[in-house]
Amino acid sequence: MKKLIKYILNTFPRPFLQRVADWMVPIVGLLYVGRGKECPLCGTRRRKFLPYGYVSTRENALCPNCLALERHRLMWLWLERESNLKNLPTILHIAPEVAIKHKLRKLYAEHPERYVTADLESPLADMHFDVQQIPLSEESFDVIFANHLLEHVEDDRRAMRELFRVMRHGGWGIMLSPVELDRAETFEDDTITDPEERTRIFGQYDHRRIYGRDYAERLREAGFEVEELDYVKSFSAEEQLKYALRQEILYIVRKP
Repeated sequence: MKKLIKYILNTFPRPFLQRVADWMVPIVGLLYVGRGKECPLCGTRRRKFLPYGYVSTRENALCPNCLALERHRLMWLWLERESNLKNLPTILHIAPEVAIKHKLRKLYAEHPERYVTADLESPLADMHFDVQQIPLSEESFDVIFANHLLEHVEDDRRAMRELFRVMRHGGWGIMLSPVELDRAETFEDDTITDPEERTRIFGQYDHRRIYGRDYAERLREAGFEVEELDYVKSFSAEEQLKYALRQEILYIVRKP
C-alpha cells in the first residue's frame, strides 16, 4: 500500500487526484475496518489510517473517509476548542483541504457567502487566482487559512503581504508550511529544475523551498503577529494515538 500511494502521488496531476480522491480513498479504506484510530473531523474509526507521503511515507496519516491528514486533524481540534468559528466570521480558505472544507461548508450552510475557497487551479475552489496578486479589496476577511501553500509560491514574501492586506484588522488565520525546526534559515534554490531532484531535495516536485525556524519571522515581516503553538502537547498520549497526531507547530497569525 505504501508503494502504491507513493506512486500515485508522484505520477498523477494534483487536479486529477483532487477530483477522484473523494470516492477512491474510502473504497481503499474498507480494508482497514476496525477500531483504534478515530478522526475528529468525520468521526470515522478504523484499526489504522492510510499511509501517505511523496518521499518518506508516514504511517497512520490519511483518514480513509474524509481525507484528513495529521495536520488537518490537529488544526480542526484547535478550531473546535480554541477559536471563534461558531460566531461565523468571514473566511477565505486558500488551497482548501477537502476534509476541513466539508466541515466548514456544513457550518456555513445558512450563510455560504461568508465562506470563500480559492486556489490557483483546484477544481474544488470557488475562486481561482495567484496568491501573489489577490484580486480582492483590502480587509475583506476576518479569517484566512492558507496551509501548505507558501512553499509552492515563487515569491512567498509577496504572497504573505497580500494575505496580510486582505485580512481585516483584528482578524486571524492559520498558515502552516512544512518547517524543519533543526534548520535555522529557509533554503531555496530556483536553479534546481529537475522534478526528481526537486522531490529529493525539497520533499515534493513542486516545492520551491524548505522553511527553517525563520518561517515565523517571514510572516512577521509581512505585518502579522505570530503565535507558534505546539498544540499536540495539550493532548494526552492516549489522545495523540487515537487521533493519530504528530508533532507539528500551528502558526496562528493575527493582524493587529
